[in-house]
Amino acid sequence: MKTLQNKLTLLVIIIFAFLLITSVNSNGKTFFPGEDDYAIAVEKPAAPIGGLEGIMRKASYPDLAIKTKTEGKVYVLVLINESGDVDDVKIVKGIGGGCDEETVRAVKKTKFTPGQNKGANVKSKLALAVQFKLPS
Repeated sequence: MKTLQNKLTLLVIIIFAFLLITSVNSNGKTFFPGEDDYAIAVEKPAAPIGGLEGIMRKASYPDLAIKTKTEGKVYVLVLINESGDVDDVKIVKGIGGGCDEETVRAVKKTKFTPGQNKGANVKSKLALAVQFKLPS
């Protein structure tokens, strides 16, 4: 069951990444200002060290989200430099209740393996979906 959930999560991330790639407006500008120097299509994409589980271990469920029973996925675009450090995190679609801010905080604390082209580390973009689900 967990393998199926991991595959579905990966599929959502791939679809989300495709949507980000195609999110160029009619003027040829990117979705978010300031991201032009970061490649989205790289030979070896950046990845969070410890995976999505590592990011989730750094996040705590916000009290407001617990009180309002807020659940769902927070979609973010992460700008990662050549060293694997997070330069910026942009919310693409949030769920509120403090979950958006908690996602940004957790992602910024995460170290990534940098994206690579032709064996060289490059600045890259990575789309992530962080799931918030209340315990049953």
